[in-house]
Order: sequence, then structure tokens, then C-alpha cells
Amino acid sequence: MELKLVEAGTGPPVVLLHGLFGSARNFGSVQKQLAARYRVLATDLRNHGSSPHESGMSYDLQATDVLQTLRRYNAAPATLVGHSMGGKVAMYAALLSPESVARLAVCDIAPVAYPPQFHAYAQALQNLDLKPGLTRAAADEALAADISDPTLRAFLLQGLQLGASPHWRIGLAEIAAGLPEIAAWNPPPGSRFAGPTMFLTAERSAYVRSAHRPVIKALFPAAELVALRHAGHWLHVDQPGAFLAVLGAFLDRSAAEGSPGS
Repeated sequence: MELKLVEAGTGPPVVLLHGLFGSARNFGSVQKQLAARYRVLATDLRNHGSSPHESGMSYDLQATDVLQTLRRYNAAPATLVGHSMGGKVAMYAALLSPESVARLAVCDIAPVAYPPQFHAYAQALQNLDLKPGLTRAAADEALAADISDPTLRAFLLQGLQLGASPHWRIGLAEIAAGLPEIAAWNPPPGSRFAGPTMFLTAERSAYVRSAHRPVIKALFPAAELVALRHAGHWLHVDQPGAFLAVLGAFLDRSAAEGSPGS
């Protein structure tokens, strides 16, 4: 599947991969800043944003989508920067095709399976009555009983198209069905990515733990782990300046040192 994307800037290609229920727009400010020095492609992953809807959310499928899109846009080898689910997609793509990835930045996620935790959100979105004339305020109020965090509700409602026939722009049914695949992690057997790699973790998040270090180093032997202070899981939103400083330094240093992918 060829993914939809937003492209900006010139220079070595950097591909931004968003998290679950997100879209390319989540990296808008990051893309704008990096585009001063890089060719930055912010993608909509399958069933998200403007990309096609299709069953299956396995990382093999998602990584293959990304690699196909890189080839279509003559952007390989590229630096992959992925947040959360997008970080898993980036890792899998680097393991599946090391020659297509110059370097890898993984944002607050580890190469491990996680307990299912998003079924309630998906069910709440599916239960929303998409009647004609629905307003964003009414949709927000309807979701409040099941999703108490107003910031999270606002984020999830970005995928709702209002108007005469309200509908979800995201492939909500496909995402809901694919949640077990999204929580899982089954890397290609015997794979590893030896290129420059950074795991950028969030101080106030439990997604990446010290117990994950051995599996990280086994799959990504050149990996460095950097913790971003005063940041939660949405580290590029909580600490945008620090996030860009750390990511920019990694990109510039890796480019200067050279980027072997395997």
C-alpha cells in the first residue's frame, strides 16, 4: 500500500511515523523545523489520516507500506522517526530492510508486546451516534463518560469528519479489529539493525523500562537510550524544544558519521 504523506524541505530524507489514532499532522511543528535541513516526509499510516483503509494492522504490513512508499518517492535509504505505534513500525521496517534505513529514532516505545489497552477507546468511538448535524461539542460530551481526559478526547476527535453525513476519516473498524496486532511484537526471525539508532524515552512514561534494554540491544546493537525530562508519552508535545534539540543532534551527528544500515 502506498501511503499518503506531507513533504517539505530538501536534503537527506527523514520520514515521520505517527502513533495510534494519529496522523501526519501530529508531527506538523517537528516537520517544519526539520525541513530547514532535511527532506521531511510525514506519513499517514494505513487506516489513519488520508491513507487507504484496509484490513490488517500487523507490523509486517505496516512496515511494508512504509518501505513501498519510500521507493515510490525515491527516499531510501531514509531516517525513520517513529512515535509509539509508529516507533514499532519504524523498528520493523529497519529490521525487515536494513538497506532502506539510514538511521532510526524510536520515540517512547520498546520492541516488546504490550498488554491490550485501547479497546475501550475504540469501542467508545464506534458507539458514537454519527447523526446528521452532530457538533464537535456534542461528540465530546458523548465520549466524556468513557474517555475522561479532555485532551485525549480532543485528539481522538481529530479523526471525525462533521457535516451533513458525519463519519470517521480513520479506518476505525479496521483499527479496532487490528488492536491485538498493534499490541503484539513479532520481529522478523534472526533480524537486527546495526545502523545508528536512538531510543528517545519520556521520564514520566512507563513504556520503555530498564528491563527492555537487553532486547533493544539485541535487535539494535548500536542503540543509545536518551531520556527526555519532564515529558510524558507524547514527548514531542510535552517538551517540543527539548525533543527537537535531542532529535536534531542525533540526526546531524549520525549524518556526519555515516549511516550503515546493516
